[in-house]
Amino acid sequence: MPYADNDGVSLYYETTDPDGNQEDDADSEDREGDAETVVLVEGLGYGRWMWRWQRDRLAEEGYRVVVWDNRGTGDSDEPDGPYTVAQMASDLEAVLDAADAERAHVVGASMGGMIAQQYALDYDRAESLVLLCTSPGGDDAIPTPEETQARMFGVPEEADERETIRYKMEPAMTDEFWEANDDLVADIVDWRLAGDASDAGREAQAAAVAQFDASDRLDQIDAPTLVAHGTADRVLPVGNADLLDGGLPNARLAIFEEGSHLFFIEQAEDVNDRLAEFLHDV
Repeated sequence: MPYADNDGVSLYYETTDPDGNQEDDADSEDREGDAETVVLVEGLGYGRWMWRWQRDRLAEEGYRVVVWDNRGTGDSDEPDGPYTVAQMASDLEAVLDAADAERAHVVGASMGGMIAQQYALDYDRAESLVLLCTSPGGDDAIPTPEETQARMFGVPEEADERETIRYKMEPAMTDEFWEANDDLVADIVDWRLAGDASDAGREAQAAAVAQFDASDRLDQIDAPTLVAHGTADRVLPVGNADLLDGGLPNARLAIFEEGSHLFFIEQAEDVNDRLAEFLHDV
């Protein structure tokens, strides 16, 4: 299994070629063709499962797709926290270097979108950015609503592990999707139990999110950027997309009506169409 090393932190990653084949370490150096690389960057605490709706579609569109686990998550190391977004951006650089990607389109959701912004500021490998359901941070950023925070941090004492995940996750989806897709929600709980961050890893990542602020440096990010957000996001409200769109010099805005924080799952086909259109265009 391929791992990248960043100053002693081992980071697990996987690559899928345009034929849908998963590469190993040797393949990454000797692969055929000139497919452009797209790297997908996870959100707070989430494992690689969160990209299962985008990974195959992007490979079908002709891209080489890299997915990886942030420090503290899944099959990557869990060093002591707190972490910083800058550290996780340096992890991304190590992964792309190990994957032999000279350039990459960087797609990040939520915390992953913050890592993508930091990466574009600190490194020169980003061909373009896609920022899903994320925020620039700073004083003007619209915070997580109090009712959502209460749901995320006020889990009933009697809840077991599965019930805890469901309880915390519900605000990230629309009520309609939640009620109509109980089997899928159950699958997601299984995937989260198998591949998400531990409580300690999640707390270390949350500290990074709390300190993140790229608001006064957005004008330094000149890579073409797609900012996409759902209007019904109860975790990071859609007003944050307006801040990104207004601050980034080369941004395109895509708003998804009634889209939740996990709109790239709920509205996967529409999101994937817009993502593919953007990537082919840039």
